[in-house]
Amino acid sequence: MALLLTGCGTSVAPASPGAGAAAAVTLENCGRKAVVSDAPKAAVGMHPAQTELLLRLGLAGRIAGQAQAKAQALPEDVAPLAANIPVIGGVTPPSREDLLAVKPDFVYSPTTYEFTAEQGFASIEQLEQAGVSVYVANGGCKDRRMTGEVTDLFTDLENIGKIFGVDDAAAGLIAKSRAELDKVAKALAGVKRLRVAQVYVDGTTLQAIGAGVEYDILRLAGADNVYTPEQPAFAKFFAATITPESLAAERPDALVFSVYDDKHEAATRKYLTTTFPDMPAVLDDRLIAVSSADVFPGTLGNVSIVRQIAERLYPDAF
Repeated sequence: MALLLTGCGTSVAPASPGAGAAAAVTLENCGRKAVVSDAPKAAVGMHPAQTELLLRLGLAGRIAGQAQAKAQALPEDVAPLAANIPVIGGVTPPSREDLLAVKPDFVYSPTTYEFTAEQGFASIEQLEQAGVSVYVANGGCKDRRMTGEVTDLFTDLENIGKIFGVDDAAAGLIAKSRAELDKVAKALAGVKRLRVAQVYVDGTTLQAIGAGVEYDILRLAGADNVYTPEQPAFAKFFAATITPESLAAERPDALVFSVYDDKHEAATRKYLTTTFPDMPAVLDDRLIAVSSADVFPGTLGNVSIVRQIAERLYPDAF
């Protein structure tokens, strides 16, 4: 879950408690048809990233619950809007009973993991049988985990806009996000690209990230990725365990690593600096920590993190 795992400082649309789609909406979502018969009035964001998007679309009055709220803090500008929204689950998805207790009519999830019945969560089929519509972030679909892109978020925004009848607010968020990505691309035009490896450290276990939205984030940030989807190690999964010797041999100019809290960041920095003291990334102080929440599928963090990494890699370009 940590490898799968705050938003960017964008505006919040005016509250729209009554507006809604005039007709049923049917969408292709993760290989299934998602049918929403009417604009939801009791939605649940299954991760803070999804709760944030609903809040920014002006839908605070139509949120019945916020799940996994302890996994990530909401941005300061939208957190007050969620103050009275019931919290279900802590750092993990809620149980089937806890989710159904808030009587949702719509559930918006970052991945399909949140519907693993074997873990005690409500499956998509169980929710649909209970009359609850389900939407999974496009980048969180199983068939997109290896090929996900930052712009998958825009598909989600368009779809959520249709479902809730807030198309204009969704279009506004998309426009601002596209403009942010365009600014980064313009700033990076002509730069000499640095070789960058993305890794994840858990104790002394070292993993390389070479596919999925993580790869696309580095690409948009101007990196020459050390690890790519074309390499055999990432043919079936976006991460692969590697040896320190293999990473040292690549001599990357920068290392990007995701962390879930300050303690994890400190431990990861200590491991990287002591294990690779002669690596260019360490010598040039290009150890770039990013929040694990920002590489989670379907989050505005996917956009803001592109600029964050690009500014660390090429400070003179900004």
